[in-house]
Amino acid sequence: MKLRKIKDNAQFKKGDFSDIGNLIGKIANKTLGQLERDGVFVFPEFVKDAKDITKDQMILQSVNGSYRSGNVMGFLGCGDERLIIESRFCGDGEDFFFQYLLAQVLDIPNIVDLKTDADQNNQLFNFLLFLFPYYLKTAMRKGLFKKYVRNRYNDENIRGTIDIARHIKLNTPFMGNVAYSQREFSYDNYLTELVRHTIEYIKGKPYGKTILSRVKDEVKLVVEATPRYERYDRQKIIEANKKNILRHAYFREYIALQRLCFLILKRQKHQIGSGPRQIYGILFDGAWLWEEYVNSLINKNGVFYHPKNKGGVGAQRLFSNNEGLIYPDFISRDAKTRIIADAKYKPVDNIGGKDYLQILAYMFRFDAKEGYYLYPESEGADDLKLWLNKGSTFEDNVTPRDDIRVIKHGLKIPKDAADYKTFVIQMAESESAFQCEFAGIKTA
Repeated sequence: MKLRKIKDNAQFKKGDFSDIGNLIGKIANKTLGQLERDGVFVFPEFVKDAKDITKDQMILQSVNGSYRSGNVMGFLGCGDERLIIESRFCGDGEDFFFQYLLAQVLDIPNIVDLKTDADQNNQLFNFLLFLFPYYLKTAMRKGLFKKYVRNRYNDENIRGTIDIARHIKLNTPFMGNVAYSQREFSYDNYLTELVRHTIEYIKGKPYGKTILSRVKDEVKLVVEATPRYERYDRQKIIEANKKNILRHAYFREYIALQRLCFLILKRQKHQIGSGPRQIYGILFDGAWLWEEYVNSLINKNGVFYHPKNKGGVGAQRLFSNNEGLIYPDFISRDAKTRIIADAKYKPVDNIGGKDYLQILAYMFRFDAKEGYYLYPESEGADDLKLWLNKGSTFEDNVTPRDDIRVIKHGLKIPKDAADYKTFVIQMAESESAFQCEFAGIKTA
């Protein structure tokens, strides 16, 4: 196996990838949208709606004889060539921070070793299984999927269209029953059956019960809604879903769930990436992971509103007439001492320019006197407090205000952990120090 490890948001010489040239040739200068069509799984789904990652973003982009990596982390492969993209905030030779984000945000335990040959241990496949509860829960917030289906009956209570050919076949000689079919609005349909087959497949894995334990209620609903489930119908159900791919925007969450179920069930007998020419892998949006992780730290008591542009939740407007759509990451609920916070998956020195203009616009819009940048800190530096200036250089009267400020508040990421267990312990200490800054915020 030929393996190359790089960091996200970094630049590398093209010669550094000579040993995995076949893989690089298939992914260089390709957008996320193109890689998705080639078989790469991008998380979260609907990257076109995310603010920090788009379908037009490239994993590796040619820049003056070099390649520059994007804002995603994960794993890509082709044949026996592997590319691992780690967080730039991970230490040399380890990817503990990336693994930790996956564990905290998506409940993916640290059992997936991306260095392992996927053709031998199928470790990449585990990622898909551990993502299933997230997608199931998200989709079922809209309730069970319901669709018109045509059911076939053979009894004496005729309620639909008589099926002459089937009636003759089943009811000769006539004993009182009539074969007929009826179109009904039902929960037991091709998509719900696909989800049920995926659930049953995961149950059969050694760690299946652990994976599904986080979505017990959703699993129960699916099982109850699919009384006609038969294990041997799996291929028939897959084919039915292939012919009925969901496309309507209203079912976007179910579109994502259907695609994930396809990946899991179609590859249950085949290693991911079988074949020397097939690209495979899973990529995660680093900025999204960081924002959701920060939310879990500072918003345990619900002291912040947390708008989500990916799901269209909590949209705000800068201007009247419904103009100027914005999604501040965090808005404190206490209007008397309003705070705006912005999660930035970037080093402190890279926070500036448009970032300043953005948070000041948010602060002005919500009458906030204090704003925060929340970023991963690799150096362990003290918070940087920036007081807004007043006056003009033309009048030589520029002075800092004493009532409006922006604070760069970093979470220290350990760099010297001997192993993942030690890293987790050190992260707990960093999290406690990070959370102290927001301990006094009121819910209203």
